[in-house]
Amino acid sequence: MGYDFEMPGDVPATIGRTHRDDVGLARQRREPEHGPALLFLSGGTALKELSFTLKNYTHNSIHIVTPFDSGGSSAEIREAFGMLSVGDLRNRLMALSDAGLRGNREIYRLFGHRFDTDGDSDALFERLLALADGSDPLVAAIPDPMSGIVRAHLREFVKYMQPNFDLRGASVGNLILAGGYHQLGGNLDSVLFLVSKLIEAHGIVVPVVNESRHLRATLADGTQRIGQHRITGKETPPIESPIVDLELIASLDDPQPADARLRSDVARMVNHADLICYPPGSFFTSVIANLLPSGMGTAIASARCQKVYVPNLGHDPEQLGLSAADCTERIIAAVRRDTGEDTPTSAILTCVLVDTERATYESRLELQRILAMGIEVIDTQLCREAGDRVIDADLFAGLLLSLA
Repeated sequence: MGYDFEMPGDVPATIGRTHRDDVGLARQRREPEHGPALLFLSGGTALKELSFTLKNYTHNSIHIVTPFDSGGSSAEIREAFGMLSVGDLRNRLMALSDAGLRGNREIYRLFGHRFDTDGDSDALFERLLALADGSDPLVAAIPDPMSGIVRAHLREFVKYMQPNFDLRGASVGNLILAGGYHQLGGNLDSVLFLVSKLIEAHGIVVPVVNESRHLRATLADGTQRIGQHRITGKETPPIESPIVDLELIASLDDPQPADARLRSDVARMVNHADLICYPPGSFFTSVIANLLPSGMGTAIASARCQKVYVPNLGHDPEQLGLSAADCTERIIAAVRRDTGEDTPTSAILTCVLVDTERATYESRLELQRILAMGIEVIDTQLCREAGDRVIDADLFAGLLLSLA
């Protein structure tokens, strides 16, 4: 089996196994509208494939997404429009859309399109105008009423767009959401609701907070990385010292600690979830960032459901020097910052899913330490082939649905 430890006799938890409930999964596939409310604390694109699969089994999944991105075209939009980052929200909505609905393939293509990174500014602006008036083929292919709403949102974006706005590399989907944000009176929830209804998204996608905030990471060597784009290792060189703390700040120009309160509607979603998942992905800027707003820890601890952590298989630059056990401790500590140190571990995290038989983990697991925390380790099939560094979306979805 290849475990990285010997089992001590006094460990209060055990390695268990769970199997897909194929009978239950078949029923859920027939009636996905009645499926369980699986809740994911995430960000980025790590759950894209899972979302594609999950919507076949449940239309009630909940995706709480971090809106703190500060790089690329998201940074341009945030600075110009004074709003949250919408790129990760857009990605998740598109992944949950009904692929069989007329016009959705065209909407997906439009929302995923990016302007040329080396394009001429005047030519890119002319392309934006063509998209807004519907003469561009990408918009012309979309049927009404979708087309009319897309054009209206793009016209609103053009109206508020500053002359120096850099369209190079910009996501058209982000521009549409930004235009809708202004058209609907600065209410991001309204534009997300409208888009989700248009594309019949089979799940709920919401930002964890509505306040515009950024991230600051403190490293073990005492240095700080201000802004999500400087933490992830994608747009700047990766960190060279482990992250020891992550906090919310007011802005990139004013890196002072700034709290944000969990929205009451999001708190209710967490309270009533059938399962809460701390999923794979960028560990700090996606998972831990979702735990920073005041009230999130309390909502999680109050939820009476399974709470599952699934460690990364592949490389996560943010996880430098950290094992799966270290990450488990970070999750527990982040929740307790909100709830207090006496919060039982079982109220925060009930099990960790691993596949020691097939998966190849870049980071150490240290399962003995996880067991010693009183957390169950479930060693089960997450990968199709031995040596895999990617979790299979169908296996992952089936296991979570079976645990809910």
